[in-house]
Amino acid sequence: MNWAWFHRFGSPPYFYSVAGKIIPWLAWPAGLLIVAGLWGGIVMAPPDYQQSDAARIMYVHVPAAYVALMSYTVMAIAATVGLIWRMKVAHAAAAACAPIGASFAAVCLLTGMLWGQPMWGTYWAWDPRLVSVLVLFFFFLGYIGLRGAIDDVSRADRTSAVLAIVGFVNVPIIHFSVIWWNSIHQGPSLIRKGGPAMPASMWVPLVLVIFGFTFYFYAVMLMRTRAEVLRRDRGGSWVRDIVAPQEPLP
Repeated sequence: MNWAWFHRFGSPPYFYSVAGKIIPWLAWPAGLLIVAGLWGGIVMAPPDYQQSDAARIMYVHVPAAYVALMSYTVMAIAATVGLIWRMKVAHAAAAACAPIGASFAAVCLLTGMLWGQPMWGTYWAWDPRLVSVLVLFFFFLGYIGLRGAIDDVSRADRTSAVLAIVGFVNVPIIHFSVIWWNSIHQGPSLIRKGGPAMPASMWVPLVLVIFGFTFYFYAVMLMRTRAEVLRRDRGGSWVRDIVAPQEPLP
């Protein structure tokens, strides 16, 4: 197998150039899909026969939960690549994922609490799914805090990468928590045996928002990674060709 493409992405100038070309192809579809999905789910879709209009919060909650898990997975993979192959770009990508993932995890928790109050009679229940997502949020914050607490970039990369890899064990726990334990959280209703447990008028907008949030995540992740690469290589000649001398990087 030819791994030349893999090693090329380890080159900061190459990554910076390619990522800049990819971002618009992610950002524009993200905006269109999110608008179409939210319009279809919040305005056009019928109310749920049990939860009525309260179910419409799923058009933000479910995609946010999905992207939060995906963000941590991407962060853990990037941290592993950086730790094994010592790629600065991989560590930069992992660092870029953490704030985005933490934001989506926070949205997931907030919307879940808003949904839980009318459905369960409380904003918070010590349910396995809720607790494991809260742990995920703390892992994101821990990763961000650990990186910020270490001045040496190389040591911060290695230490935070270990935390990201260890924390990945929580991802399958979140996914299977409603199956492994006696959870009051709603079980899978989109991807399940027998097909979605909702009509197409409800699940199609949901899928559109999921894809929109996914494209948004990758667009922002690439933008943040490019900025991190510039910060790390601010003394390099290729960076000086991009950034004007009168505008030094911090």
